[in-house]
Amino acid sequence: MPDADEFDVAIVGAGAAGLATAIAAGREVARRGASQRIVVVDGAGRPGRKILVSGGGRCNVTHDVVDETSFHGSTPAAIRKVLRRFGVEDAIALFHGLGVELVREEGGKLFPASGRARDVLEALLAGARSAGASLLHPFRVESVVPVDGRFALQGPQGRLRATRVVLATGGRSLPGTGSDGHGLEIARTLGHSVAGPVVPALVPLVLDAGCFLRELAGISAPARVLVLGASGRRLASAEGSVLCTHFGLSGPAILDASRHLAMARAAGDACSLAVDWLPRRTAAEWEAAILARPGIGPGRFLREAGLVERLADALCRHAGVDPSRPMHDLPRERRRALLASATALVVPVVGDRGFSHAEVTAGGVPLAEIRLETMESRLRPGLHLVGEICDVDGRIGGYNFQWAWASGHVAGIALGGQGAIPRATGDRRVADDAGHGAGHGLGPRAKIS
Repeated sequence: MPDADEFDVAIVGAGAAGLATAIAAGREVARRGASQRIVVVDGAGRPGRKILVSGGGRCNVTHDVVDETSFHGSTPAAIRKVLRRFGVEDAIALFHGLGVELVREEGGKLFPASGRARDVLEALLAGARSAGASLLHPFRVESVVPVDGRFALQGPQGRLRATRVVLATGGRSLPGTGSDGHGLEIARTLGHSVAGPVVPALVPLVLDAGCFLRELAGISAPARVLVLGASGRRLASAEGSVLCTHFGLSGPAILDASRHLAMARAAGDACSLAVDWLPRRTAAEWEAAILARPGIGPGRFLREAGLVERLADALCRHAGVDPSRPMHDLPRERRRALLASATALVVPVVGDRGFSHAEVTAGGVPLAEIRLETMESRLRPGLHLVGEICDVDGRIGGYNFQWAWASGHVAGIALGGQGAIPRATGDRRVADDAGHGAGHGLGPRAKIS
């Protein structure tokens, strides 16, 4: 490849958003009959590891209904503007064209029919290459510096130059896959702010070592989870399965609530988490049901309400109630304690499992700093930002992948419409950010394909 260290477009990050950008850009270039040099660089020896571990190794590609109400961070109107440019049907069509058929599971999640995340990753990589993009790895980008109307990208493996740069580096979640938050620092050096606090989202919660729920590891039940401010005001709620674990709580409802808890605590609110194990009725309705059956034991009552025996008995004991003692023998305060235990159990959350176990990052570059019709920076022309680096995080269930496909597609179409910009003649080597002379091109470890 001639002049391999110079490109029209350099996409930093070969994850979902980066590969979607490459595919859209390359296809748009081909549609126009133009020519561009597009490269996707990634610091990992094997790119796309985050895709491989998602959805339990099956990759929840998207959801059958996605709109701005399933996201947090930037304003709903801004998120909606991007999502409407590339919807769920577009994502399904994209993967169909890449040879990956999707199937809908109960609840609306869409997975590859093969059940293999690797099929998704391999299809995206092949799609990017067939669209004309090169993949360069391992090539960790540690700085992006404007130089003579272009950008110099530099890292341990060498340096290269590009007319336009896409930051698709992810946030800080699952740093072992490569998204260690350095992309946010690069965005800062290029003039962007980072909406904060930046906290783990979709992350399991750790309970105090003495909490009885930790003794129920493996038990799962549908529930409603409430995040309550110090004043008792409801800050957020989520419904779905709650899983008891040896360290605390996990499951969809907990994961969805976790970002709200982390955000509030980082902002200084001594908030708490409450679990309603009987979400189908209100506490008042459950009390009426108890009063209508005075001879039933509390344990049996909770089992008939849908709880497994171990959980039902544990909630009774937590309330100071004998699971087999008839309801009519319970003092009013014990009956109320039982109801509180079953419908408003405040759990002692001491923390979360951190970015190493978080599926996504809450916080990032605000969409207000990005032109939403192109995903180009309003502050640094030629710079585009896509995916998790943006201040957008969605619920569990494929929503965050849909944001990656949508934001990447929008950026890619814009980039593909730019056309190749003539390169300067003469010495094409680039200076590093410290001004130490000329660049040395691609390092010996980097592989380009």
